[in-house]
Amino acid sequence: MKYLRFAVPIVLMSMATLAFAQADLTGDNLTSFTAFAVPFFGQYESAPSTAQTDAPKPEAAAHMDHAQKAVAPKSEALISFGTMKTLAGEWEGPVTTDMPEAMKKQLGADFKPLHVSMRVTSRGNVVVHEMQEAGTLLDATKFDHPVTMLYVDADQVNLVHYCDAGNRPRMTGKISPDGKTMEFTFAELSGKNNYGHMHHAVFTQIDANHHTEEWTYMMPGDKPIHATFDLHRVN
Repeated sequence: MKYLRFAVPIVLMSMATLAFAQADLTGDNLTSFTAFAVPFFGQYESAPSTAQTDAPKPEAAAHMDHAQKAVAPKSEALISFGTMKTLAGEWEGPVTTDMPEAMKKQLGADFKPLHVSMRVTSRGNVVVHEMQEAGTLLDATKFDHPVTMLYVDADQVNLVHYCDAGNRPRMTGKISPDGKTMEFTFAELSGKNNYGHMHHAVFTQIDANHHTEEWTYMMPGDKPIHATFDLHRVN
């Protein structure tokens, strides 16, 4: 009785398969039957089916093969983002700025060489940009360490800068016709703006081991300060 209880479902399934096999086995029906029946009857030898051999290839399958071969062209945003990905690595170089000397003294600003780290993460969907004074530790209590995230959204390259000033400006990027420069324009600001915010950024690739970054910081009262990083790859 126990054997019969387990055998009945198998017999019913086989009968359903045989009944289906008696239907019109051409075109898509033949393909469906083959996919359904082989797991149950593939272990038994059978004569080759002339209907299967001679039947024309289903139109849907031919269309699928064509679709697999066709590769959709990349959007401008994806091409631009791919350019930013090539900057992944460690970089160092001097900083120049147009900050007035009086303001430098007031802020105690001493622009030493900068270290920039760029890496691709999140399965290739994000580029993380981190900057700090060269030779310093990643200690947020003692040193500035702003982080910038780049990603593609709605066919647009976005840049979000997590600033030490306590805010998060978002910018949108556009690549130059020669593919060497990415310019990011201010879109919106989240967080407080008591001390100003990062407002504009330009990345220019000189060659595989040399690029420049131009950042514009907007002080309160809409007074811009420009800084340029001349960066070379380091090990």
